[in-house]
Amino acid sequence: MTKVKDLQRKWMKEPDYKSAYAALDDEFQLAKTLIEARKQAGLSQDQLARRMKTSQSYVARIESGQVRPSTNALERFARATGTRLKITFEPAEAS
Repeated sequence: MTKVKDLQRKWMKEPDYKSAYAALDDEFQLAKTLIEARKQAGLSQDQLARRMKTSQSYVARIESGQVRPSTNALERFARATGTRLKITFEPAEAS
C-alpha cells in the first residue's frame, strides 16, 4: 500500500501539481490555525459548533479547508475559542 506522504513527495516533482499546491498554502494555514485554536480551547468540533450556533459539519468543513469562512464566522469562532481575530495584510512576494 502506498503512503500519502510518498505520493505527495512524488507529485511535488510535477510543476503543475507543485504550483497548484502552493496556491492553496493560505487555505492550509488558515485550516491549521483554526484547528490549533480549537484544540487550545479544549473543545471538540461539536462543542465549538454549539458555541458558534452552527453545525459540527460546518466546523469540520472550515477546518478541512473545504469552505472559506466569512469574517463573521471567524469572529464567532474567535469568541467561541476565547481568542481574538486579527487580520493583517502583508506585502506580496516578488515573482
